[in-house]
Amino acid sequence: MTPAEIPAELVDDVRILWDYHDLHHEPAPTDVGVGLGSHDLGVATRTAELYHAGYFARIVFTGANAPTTVQRFPRGEAVHYREHAEALGVPDEAVLVEPKATNTGENIEFTRRALHGAGIRPRSITLVSRPYQQRRAFATCRRTWPEVTVFCTSQRTSLHDYVTGIGDADRVINMLVGDTQRITAYATRGFIAPDVVPRHVRAAFQRLVAAGYTSRLVPE
Repeated sequence: MTPAEIPAELVDDVRILWDYHDLHHEPAPTDVGVGLGSHDLGVATRTAELYHAGYFARIVFTGANAPTTVQRFPRGEAVHYREHAEALGVPDEAVLVEPKATNTGENIEFTRRALHGAGIRPRSITLVSRPYQQRRAFATCRRTWPEVTVFCTSQRTSLHDYVTGIGDADRVINMLVGDTQRITAYATRGFIAPDVVPRHVRAAFQRLVAAGYTSRLVPE
């Protein structure tokens, strides 16, 4: 088994979490597209695709660095996202960079401030994130920026293809487990809007925690 392969005994549980976090929002025209910084350059690729398809005319890339991204994106996540989007044909004048956010709550709040500072007050936004971040990003925006209509999307890819592209199954599983926990933990702390975690999702989460996928859990 290669590092990019999910252990066979875990595939069903990993897929349950993967499907849970995909909100299946259909793209719709919005005022602004917001690419949430991370290690995944696919976020910038998807944002550029939607821009070229005419879903929005303005982009904000938001993100500083985390310990997991500083080597990959030494100039900051948002800066590298912008460079990637421009290489895909997005004009520089369409992109606003927010280079300071270090978590999803700051991504949303600092994006709002940057847009307002530029005289832009959107009524609707498209959040572009990693596939397993959609649900938490949506809940964060509902709490932090409730006056906007928000849609979420990610690169259209299968679980297998995503893990293969990242090249590290353990990392993806740990991130899925961590984001699942955050749906409840962050709602309890008031960071995000409450959401429902179905029973079968909770059971899959607990089995993966028992299997040792705990590196992205936050203290309760």
